[in-house]
Amino acid sequence: MVGFIDDHRDEFDVESICRVLPIASSTYYAAKRRETAPSARAVRDAVMMQVLMVLWVANRKVYGAHKLWKAARRAGHDIGRDRVARLMRQMEIEGVSRRRRKVFTTISDPDAVRAPDLVNRNFTADRPNALWVTDLTYVPTRTGMAYVCFIVDAFSRRIVGWRVASHMKTSMVLDALEMARRSRGRRRLIGLVTHADAGSQFTSVRFTERLDEIGARPSIGTVADSYDNALAETTNGLYKTECVRGPDAPTVWDDVDQLELATLSWVHWFNEERLHSHCGDIPPAESEAAFYAAQQTAPTGVGNQ
Repeated sequence: MVGFIDDHRDEFDVESICRVLPIASSTYYAAKRRETAPSARAVRDAVMMQVLMVLWVANRKVYGAHKLWKAARRAGHDIGRDRVARLMRQMEIEGVSRRRRKVFTTISDPDAVRAPDLVNRNFTADRPNALWVTDLTYVPTRTGMAYVCFIVDAFSRRIVGWRVASHMKTSMVLDALEMARRSRGRRRLIGLVTHADAGSQFTSVRFTERLDEIGARPSIGTVADSYDNALAETTNGLYKTECVRGPDAPTVWDDVDQLELATLSWVHWFNEERLHSHCGDIPPAESEAAFYAAQQTAPTGVGNQ
């Protein structure tokens, strides 16, 4: 209506136009004043839109209103969640949504001796290196199928080991396990339980023997039941949504090498920067650092007597 009045005010005076239109002349003049002297709210919105856009892009364009609000608060900005949602709509940005697709990477070996299920769908841990979960997923590329294995620490949800390969043989799972061992200081991890599904890679003698060498016990869920390995399935789902099908991802991946580089970048962001609700909306690496800091007791008997 303001624009209409502007277009016709030279022909008819403002008051006459306002008497015909359902608008008060005071409302029109107030709107015109805001064009030259924007309100404090409009100024604040303009500033926060820039802040939110920077945070959204920095976090791979995957955050929705809730996560972006948490990131803004963490960065020191006093802003409400509803305001974040409103400004995101104005900027026409949004978070990614997860799409469920059936993935069949669990090929069991009927002759393999399976370890018992030591987790029983309880994916909690009171410390790092108490429970790891692992699983396989796949990503189509122009040159064939790529397979990805993640090993996740249940305490912090940190990805401690991973591997991208053009096959899903036991060797690629062993590579991910070796990366996990190295990331944890190359020491024996006595008391660690490593949970997987009943895929042949995880029930193989080689995988079981390697777990024993690092001090870990195997745990195997049932076949074709995603709930028995729900934490690993969740990580795979986030990976597919945020990396494989993310806003900046290619329509089709060229090959394993291209996917591997993208996965490397995503894992680093996931561990070091991505806010995780399980950790109280802090990154997994920060959650672990806080745990170890809390374990350190204050020194006694220090100072001059």
